[in-house]
Amino acid sequence: MAIATGNTFVLKPSERDPSASNFIAELYQEAGLPDGVFNVVHGDKAAVDALLDHPDVAAVSFVGSTPIASYVHERGTASGKRVQALGGAKNHAVVLPDADLEFAADQLIAAGYGSAGQRCMAISVAVAVGDAADPLVARLKAKALELKVGPGLEPGSDMGPVVTAQALERITGYIDSGAQAGAALPVDGRELEVDGDGFFVGPTLFDQVTTDMDIYRDEIFGPVLVVVRVGTLLEAIELINRNSWANGTAIFTSSGQAARTFQRHVEVGMIGVNVPIPVPMAFYSFGGWKSSLFGDKHVHGPEGVQFYTRGKVVTTRWPETAVTQDRGTMHFPTAV
Repeated sequence: MAIATGNTFVLKPSERDPSASNFIAELYQEAGLPDGVFNVVHGDKAAVDALLDHPDVAAVSFVGSTPIASYVHERGTASGKRVQALGGAKNHAVVLPDADLEFAADQLIAAGYGSAGQRCMAISVAVAVGDAADPLVARLKAKALELKVGPGLEPGSDMGPVVTAQALERITGYIDSGAQAGAALPVDGRELEVDGDGFFVGPTLFDQVTTDMDIYRDEIFGPVLVVVRVGTLLEAIELINRNSWANGTAIFTSSGQAARTFQRHVEVGMIGVNVPIPVPMAFYSFGGWKSSLFGDKHVHGPEGVQFYTRGKVVTTRWPETAVTQDRGTMHFPTAV
């Protein structure tokens, strides 16, 4: 978007996963993009601060955790820059008793455990309404146990490792915390055994989770799906609206009325109806509400164009005078 609107671009990737950005830069160069239009700068906080303070940087777009998003927004705007900073998420998916539970379970497994849960649009909370709870949990347990965990390049792997040893330690710590807090643990990812080295943790499913538990309150950013049980759709909406994050949410139902009620009253930036990860692209913008977005412009669509451009207002008037009437034909030199 930035390049298409006429800007040069500096990408500072995560130091935990830097190589993909180098590959993208190589592909751009191979495609003929002039040198200096797309640039990759590696580093940690020092590199971030340098970009946030640099006078030649006009705008900053960030994706990461909420505390760092808040920091980037505050420091960047203090330097006079336009900033969009996308923060964390705790995405909820509501499942009503009238939903196709087999379909919903398939979608939640993919949305909860795809990329080992390491994406801001992952579903990490399933809100089971009424009689949907028991059959939904049974399906989720069976499907989670069927997932094959292994290296990403190995044929048949459904889920790969997490990004670092520190991430593995953090995720297993949350599983410990949830079990100690009294949540049911139908599927325990700590029991996974994988041949060879790697930061592997299996898909984990919690049930009977309450909102005061760490596994509900915090963004785990790993393959941990928790189930919270409520009695009604309105209770589910109130539960979601009390959460400090508001990136994405979904509802699984066969009722158009329930879907309309949900999308009208839920306070979340991106909503899916029988779609677990509602990621709008192209014309529709990407970005949530509350602590999931700092700044007033979302990523894609018209808002993305507005973020990477600045408008000019030109007011003109061409009054007729004796001078203009007598000037005749005028010639202007053409640049070569």
